[in-house]
Amino acid sequence: MTKIPAQRRFVAVDPNDHSISIQLGPVPQPGPGQLLIKVSAAGLNRADLLQRKGLYPPPEDASPIMGLEVAGEVLATGDDAGHWRAGDKVCALTHGGGYADYTLAPASQCLPIPGTLSMAEAAALPEALLTVWHNLFQRCGLQSGEKVLVHGGASGIGTLGIAICKALGCEVYTTAGSDEKCRALEALGATKAINYKTGDFEQVLTEQGLKDRINVILDIAGGDFIQKNINIAAPEGRIVYIAFIRGARAEVNFGPLLMKRLVLTGSTLRAQNFAQKAVMVKEILENIYPHLESGAVKPIVDSIFPLEEAAKAQDYMQSGQHMGKIILQM
Repeated sequence: MTKIPAQRRFVAVDPNDHSISIQLGPVPQPGPGQLLIKVSAAGLNRADLLQRKGLYPPPEDASPIMGLEVAGEVLATGDDAGHWRAGDKVCALTHGGGYADYTLAPASQCLPIPGTLSMAEAAALPEALLTVWHNLFQRCGLQSGEKVLVHGGASGIGTLGIAICKALGCEVYTTAGSDEKCRALEALGATKAINYKTGDFEQVLTEQGLKDRINVILDIAGGDFIQKNINIAAPEGRIVYIAFIRGARAEVNFGPLLMKRLVLTGSTLRAQNFAQKAVMVKEILENIYPHLESGAVKPIVDSIFPLEEAAKAQDYMQSGQHMGKIILQM
């Protein structure tokens, strides 16, 4: 039996100046339906940056420590933890607490690590997998053969989303912030990637004969993209918002919404309950894991930082220079 240490390292936030530091605290014990994981790697998400600034407080029952996804080894299980056993290698969507070398995760939000992936690559999966599956396939009903536009294609969600949509038979378009990123996204499977800093995606797609032909749009931008999304969407099109980096307010002509019978929706992953996320995990195992196991879909890791450099890693994410996931290694 693996001995569970008494203390763990974790990243703490100073509420006054929002600086972060490594501190020591007790290793949590798994309760019913939970796994205790020895963390090898943790993924960074924009939600972490907002939480650090006090703009995205965790739910009352969640860990106050940042970090929403990890990969590592199961050290212990609580009651009703399903088929998981100590020694299993897992990647997991946590309920907070990922920026630590030991953390808890709901057993229902844990996934096996696909065969050829490293721990760092596995840590890049959970948040993006659930976000892509829930928004594009559960909420928007994306079907093989349809055309999908993924904004923010160079993000962890974007890169994995492009690969998944391509593997499932969709025609993928995307936007990114540099010509270099655009070419890389086309190599990843996008039919066309558009530099939103130097071009207008609505104009480019219209010139390519795609106005009113984009079936599903996944948007992290908002702001001035909101009207352009409506304008470019196909009749019966579905548009889903998961963030508003360019702003949550815009003056919008909703006339085309009626004429084209569009659906506008949105979601955040963290606000959904464990039962909803468990359904996502089950469907991901059935529909996406075969493509992960075959290598047709693979997460893109941009860079790996040691836990002690969590602040540096977050600064790099804030800069927007990365393509794919930024990972903390324990």
